[in-house]
Amino acid sequence: MPQNGPPVGRLAPSPTGAQHLGNARTYILAWLSIRSRGGRVVLRIEDIDSPRVKPWAVQQAIDDLAWLGLDWDEGPDIGGPHQPYIQTQRIDRYSAILDRLREQELLYPCACTRKDIEEAASAPHEAHDGPVYPDTCAGWRVGDPLPESGHFCWRFRSRRQRVSFVDRVAGPQSKIPHAELGDFPVTRKTGEAAYQLAVVADDIAMGITEVCRGDDLLSSTFRQIDLFDALGHPLPQFVHVPLVVGSDGRRLAKRHGDTRLSYFRERGARPESIVGWALWSAGLIESWQPIQPQEFVESFDLDAIAAGETIVAPTDYQKIIDASF
Repeated sequence: MPQNGPPVGRLAPSPTGAQHLGNARTYILAWLSIRSRGGRVVLRIEDIDSPRVKPWAVQQAIDDLAWLGLDWDEGPDIGGPHQPYIQTQRIDRYSAILDRLREQELLYPCACTRKDIEEAASAPHEAHDGPVYPDTCAGWRVGDPLPESGHFCWRFRSRRQRVSFVDRVAGPQSKIPHAELGDFPVTRKTGEAAYQLAVVADDIAMGITEVCRGDDLLSSTFRQIDLFDALGHPLPQFVHVPLVVGSDGRRLAKRHGDTRLSYFRERGARPESIVGWALWSAGLIESWQPIQPQEFVESFDLDAIAAGETIVAPTDYQKIIDASF
């Protein structure tokens, strides 16, 4: 959608582990998209996935991004007008939004387990986060008693009408959220805000006008559009870049060898080698060559990003270390 003034984007690492080559490519493209139009970049740490968060990974993510040659105008290390920039320090803000959504009767308590959902779904739809929720608890209305167990999440009543948007890279997208994705949790059963609500709340609060991330999160966009609309906020521009996968076609993981940015740093790799690989693999330069992000700002063209997954193999890891390309 058209925006007034320079764009505002965000780098939003999740400290559930080390940042890897796939993360790096997405961050580089997101940074270039904003900087190429004279925009502002916000660094936000998305650490509400508490059981999986590694305490050491927050500082390492900041160090990795800086090592790549990326910078930001606001963040946990430098402050800014929208602090704090660490999600676990923003809990009170999420609580206020949850209250607002409950008042609109857009939420209901759900005590179902994942097993309950799978058994109740006659034709499970294996989306990114499991089968479509079968509306078991959706009959609840404001004033009804809460589940006796006291152990429940709050689900958002997703739209039953078709929702469409045009992604800058992935192109036109369309789904009926309720039928294809189902009502989704906006809290954990512990009462803490869940991912979908936290990112929308933060994007609104921080004035984010462009969301650039991997295309494995395309389905999340429909849920987030529902939340943006419920909160009466204009949508940001969505940019979903192709995923980086291993030689087996699956998203990067330990089975593909060590792809951690810290691994490359420790072995003396030049960050310009990774930036060059990112631009070359995205189809933005003809040959793999070392380059600094700032050197490519004026040449960056979001519309030139190549479609389709990018395969990275161990031979590429060694090329990065040796700068032999």
